[in-house]
Amino acid sequence: MIRSEVDAMIIVLKKSVTDEEKKNLIERIESLGLSVHLSEGKERTIIGAIGDESILQEKPITSMPGVETVMPILKPYKLVSREFQKEDTIIDVNGVKIGGNKIQMIAGPCSVESQESLTETAIEVAKTGTLLMRGGAFKPRTSPYSFQGLGETGLKYLREAKEKTGMMIVTELMDPRDLDLICEYADIIQIGARNMSNFRLLKDVGGVDKPVLLKRGLSATIKELLMSAEYIASEGNRKIILCERGIRTFETATRNTLDLSAIPVLKELCHLPVVIDPSHAVGRWDLVASSSKAAVAAGADGLMIEVHNDPQNALCDGSQSLRPSKYAELYTQLQTIAQAVGRSL
Repeated sequence: MIRSEVDAMIIVLKKSVTDEEKKNLIERIESLGLSVHLSEGKERTIIGAIGDESILQEKPITSMPGVETVMPILKPYKLVSREFQKEDTIIDVNGVKIGGNKIQMIAGPCSVESQESLTETAIEVAKTGTLLMRGGAFKPRTSPYSFQGLGETGLKYLREAKEKTGMMIVTELMDPRDLDLICEYADIIQIGARNMSNFRLLKDVGGVDKPVLLKRGLSATIKELLMSAEYIASEGNRKIILCERGIRTFETATRNTLDLSAIPVLKELCHLPVVIDPSHAVGRWDLVASSSKAAVAAGADGLMIEVHNDPQNALCDGSQSLRPSKYAELYTQLQTIAQAVGRSL
């Protein structure tokens, strides 16, 4: 007889479960050669058992003390699915919470170009109440002759801007060899669209205790994005923020096509916070405001917006960057929309 196997099982524990019963369950599952992932919610504690689940069919644990029910996780992505965790994940970045009622703004230049430019932009952005600062020190570019970033010097400029403004740093990791360096400076590690399927890189960031902002690939499906998030979660790091930054379609009026439907779809399928990057999605500064407003109305947990003090002379993506004054104006407008949908900015 051919037995149908699944990749993971959810073990729902009783409300009355004791610490000793929980410990015995975990030891039992691990003794069967399965990996254990614990999720302790407000109402229920769930254990995810991942591996060859036919073992649990042969050696059931439903009769063990503390177990309420056992069921398979049917989605190919396990740990990030709503099946595994019903409650929304809220990620705390040194006191800044992403995924809760407050919509978080991430703003700054596409790339760090100079200490003066970054600091001037950061100070203006911070005046709005923005708590997270973006800026690339290592830049993946289509042309090898384009500006590639300042490397560690750029990271140092980000730290100096953080010291002056108090904003947390979001910056991109491109190469596993730079992981330790990025972790030294960054509060959130960004994985860019081109690296969404770099599974070695995803596994490496899965092994560190840093939030990861994972951007959707240029032509990736929502399922593929969630499977990439699963790579990170499977290594132990569940501090994952998903980012929709536009996908490549036949349309040429904008840089990419902003998939606003991804927000409610991702909210239905997974428990991770969802951030929108309208700047890369539309590629035009004059369309960023309307796209941002639509994203907030659709339920986004945050926005990642490019802001530059002198976009006409920017070395990277100046055409899609807002001036600080325009960003401040947009911030005020977004507060009204956030309030209308029962949230705050």
